[in-house]
Amino acid sequence: MYWIDPDGQGIGDSPIYVYCDMAKGSTSILHDSESPINVGHCTDPGCYSRPVNYNASVKQMTALAQLSNECHQSIKYDCNFAPFELNEVAFGWWNDKDGNSKYFWSGGNTDTHTCQCGIDANCVETYIKCNCDAAAPVQLSDDGVITDKSILPITRLNFGRTQLDTSSGVHTLGRFECTGQVVVNGMPTSCEDLWRIGHTMSGLYSVMGAEMVESVYCDFNKLPSDPGFETWIGFADVKSAPAYFYAQRNSSFNQKNIPVPFDIAKVNIGGAMDLQTGKFTAPRSGTYFFSVSGLAVIPASSTEMGFWIGIYLNGNQIGSGYSGEVSTASQYQPYSQQSTLNLEAGDQVWVQIWQMSAGVFLFDNNVHFTHFNGWLLQENISNSLNAMQMIRHDLF
Repeated sequence: MYWIDPDGQGIGDSPIYVYCDMAKGSTSILHDSESPINVGHCTDPGCYSRPVNYNASVKQMTALAQLSNECHQSIKYDCNFAPFELNEVAFGWWNDKDGNSKYFWSGGNTDTHTCQCGIDANCVETYIKCNCDAAAPVQLSDDGVITDKSILPITRLNFGRTQLDTSSGVHTLGRFECTGQVVVNGMPTSCEDLWRIGHTMSGLYSVMGAEMVESVYCDFNKLPSDPGFETWIGFADVKSAPAYFYAQRNSSFNQKNIPVPFDIAKVNIGGAMDLQTGKFTAPRSGTYFFSVSGLAVIPASSTEMGFWIGIYLNGNQIGSGYSGEVSTASQYQPYSQQSTLNLEAGDQVWVQIWQMSAGVFLFDNNVHFTHFNGWLLQENISNSLNAMQMIRHDLF
């Protein structure tokens, strides 16, 4: 026998006294209805009703179930012309931890009346689901194991239709027993994960969402199944490493259909921008913002002269910035384009002139009119973590 505190040390209900079978790795909660008990004689459905009193509160037993990999409880009913159900009238049932009536006597939670022999299709009569439902006044038995830990333990036993002198019913209820532990692998994804690994102080926590780190409030005075146990606050701006750049040119440029190279990096945090090739390579999956602006020289012409520049993703044009003019004198015309892109790690982004009229060119000098910048707005942190785990696996 040992003292344990499943709902959290120092919070919630008082610690409970349990039986630990170290060979089986199981924890059992004792109660006052473990030995065989005769239900006596009565007529109506559920006329015999016995509450089951455990050496633990329902909250502590619920916490134990949520922490455990598996929980179960055996139940046996020795009967002689004492049916659970007759002519579609239920005379026997049990109540789950929340007081709900249940009419199955083995297996997982179901609304269908059945016993183990009904599951195995070997009841004494083929048309019934429980041996005790047989019409023959002979000694029979149904025994099974309830395996749905979300509704255990059994809190009350109810039987009836034992009014005949030849009728009899004896119930035997096993201990509420749990084995194993739910394992939390990787980063916690919820307050429940934090609770499982031992957190007991209520407050704000960061957990791993589907793609981003999220902030949640965990009320560890409650159980994971209780309303208000976890309250979502919002997304946390977490990046495994920063990535942003600002590049400039020193001179004019007039080549089409190739990435525009740059001469100066005012900032290049993360080193993802290659000035010589003009290409930015996304270091991590996420959402990025890019902007390009500058001046185009438009020579004098009686017809419209144009300059088209675009942001490209892996060779595909995302959009265009345009400058155009009809003028008797040469003009400096601004252009700009902005894009917000969802990138995978390794995707490349660059600026490229894709069309320009004769005599038109991108203008620049040592005053720096061309500006190309970008930064990581929001990292898909789950992809980054998966990538790091794969790297560790390959290394070790």
